Amino acid sequence: MITFSRNQAEVFVPSGISVEAALGRTTELGIGAHQDDLEILAAPGILACFRAVHRFFTGVVVSDGAGSVRSGAYAGLSDADFAEVRRREQRHAAALGEYSAQIQLGFSSREVKAVDGPTRALVVQDLTRVLTLTQPDTVYTHNLADKHDTHVAVGLAVLAACRNLPESERPRRLLGCEVWRDLDWLGEDEKCALAIDGQEHLQAALLGVFDSQISGGKRYDLATLGRRRAHATYSESHRSDSHTGLVFAMDLTPLMATGDVSEYVSAAIRRFEGDVRARIARLEVKT
Repeated sequence: MITFSRNQAEVFVPSGISVEAALGRTTELGIGAHQDDLEILAAPGILACFRAVHRFFTGVVVSDGAGSVRSGAYAGLSDADFAEVRRREQRHAAALGEYSAQIQLGFSSREVKAVDGPTRALVVQDLTRVLTLTQPDTVYTHNLADKHDTHVAVGLAVLAACRNLPESERPRRLLGCEVWRDLDWLGEDEKCALAIDGQEHLQAALLGVFDSQISGGKRYDLATLGRRRAHATYSESHRSDSHTGLVFAMDLTPLMATGDVSEYVSAAIRRFEGDVRARIARLEVKT
């Protein structure tokens, strides 16, 4: 029996095989802060594994989602009832996308963000266990320039969990993907452009499962699909579109070994600033 820190944590296996088998066959692992984050940031992994023979996606949602804004039919729900709605939506997405497994760790957002006390350590502990059980080739999580505190806290916890592992057991790639801030500003030589061509009906269906987030007027489904299409068009100015959708990611793989996290991201920002300044200097007419 596989257990985690919170009593409300769960592992859902859509196919009905054993939890151990479902986790053990994982090749792509997505780790998100909230229900519906995976279907935004980890879509390249989800689609690559859908109906594949030797590739399997497992999702991890760290928080319980209870603190999210609710409206419409969900406005009167208690935190506990709303958390159950969100857990149920995430299970539906996992079944629709044929995930190998869907783990929901059940921490509150406050616990995930806490820098004092034991809860952040418990988050890292649980994620370290997930990584040990799955040993994925690629991990998708939040990028560290995201503007949502809980997202950045989860990205940092994922990085800490990877660093807990022996080097031989770490994933081959750790990618920080977009949700609450685009990554089109990254330099072309350091941006990971993840193509997701076709299957737009499946992409839409996976996003549309989360009615509790969309029905109140936040059209995450339309916005996410639009961003992917926009990236595919605007990523190249002198060539016809090569893809129907792109997700941009920050390569966090080097940070699994060592390095100052803040400096790693800040250096990328400075390179962006340098690129902008150099272009203006080259093209500006001096008066």
